Amino acid sequence: MAKVISTLFISADGVAEIDPDWHFPYFDDNMGRAVTEDYAAADVLLIARPTYESFAGAWPDREAAGGEDAPFAKQLGDMRKVVVSRQPLEFSWRNSELVQGELVDAVAALKADPGVKGVLIPGSISVVQQLLAAGLVDELRLLVHPVAARKGRKLFDEGDSPYHLRVSATEAFPTGVLRVIYAPAEAPGKVGYDDVKEQVPAGN
Repeated sequence: MAKVISTLFISADGVAEIDPDWHFPYFDDNMGRAVTEDYAAADVLLIARPTYESFAGAWPDREAAGGEDAPFAKQLGDMRKVVVSRQPLEFSWRNSELVQGELVDAVAALKADPGVKGVLIPGSISVVQQLLAAGLVDELRLLVHPVAARKGRKLFDEGDSPYHLRVSATEAFPTGVLRVIYAPAEAPGKVGYDDVKEQVPAGN
């Protein structure tokens, strides 16, 4: 079964709506390697309409220009791109299609498709939030910047129940960026103060 992977640049206070002013100063070779690894793990991009329009407005031109980022631009162009939009779209970027039916059902079908290696969701906060709520995200790959953005849309929205996660990998970059890969986890058993009071530091 294919993995559904969310990859996000995020601030220390949980803002995933990036601002170039706090994002690009921390982008280095290590972050580039991490992004390359994320894209290598999938053959389908699942993206919300705003992310698609941003990508389609930049990467095809970069591929055509033949600069140093042209190979990555070609990789993006060659990937299958499934776009989440409530409105019809006219696609000018190759290998692009509109999600069919309800998002949760469509992603469940992609996961079960033996021809799909992995589904990567770059950015697209609203899509990630819906799939987290449906239990369809297999990995959250976060590049946590050492900055409190203080404004912008956060990854985790308000809800009735917490998301429990386990850390499957971590890496600290020289810039202070932390790469953290989370996977869903079962909720721990109920624990109260009486269960942990022996671990409370003793007074002097």
